[in-house]
Amino acid sequence: MQSAEPPLLTPAAEPDLRVLMSWFPDANSTRIWGGPSFRFPFTFESFAADVRWPSMASRCLRDGDRMIAFGQYYDRYHRINFARLAVHPARRGGGVGKRLLALLMQEAVKEMDLAEFSLFVYRDNAPAIACYKALGFAQSEFPPDAPLKDVAYYMTRRARYNSDS
Repeated sequence: MQSAEPPLLTPAAEPDLRVLMSWFPDANSTRIWGGPSFRFPFTFESFAADVRWPSMASRCLRDGDRMIAFGQYYDRYHRINFARLAVHPARRGGGVGKRLLALLMQEAVKEMDLAEFSLFVYRDNAPAIACYKALGFAQSEFPPDAPLKDVAYYMTRRARYNSDS
């Protein structure tokens, strides 16, 4: 059931990781979300380590008291890079991913003085690519030392420091 209030972005808490773990039931879904070095099967300890908990800014999008999306951001290649973006399986396809990323962009520019956003996405993840393009991301030159060049796109967009992010 959806709340009457708009979803809110909040800092992730350790119990949120246990909920997040349930969204990835197999190796393939874990790889698409966490990348090739994310371990599966995972334990709570390995999951927390692979998600770099708590060293990376981790946020949850909440609808009432339910976590409906998760994402992280950090400085990579002198851009605000988004990582491990995920939407609850039952809420995919309804604009939650766009809401998550828009709120993450608004928050990240307040914390980090960088001119661009970036993210990596597997080439076969069409729903995610469509979401990112809808928010103004475009395919960019792949960083020379980044992994996954043959299977992923590197997407960027200008960071805006106003309300039209």
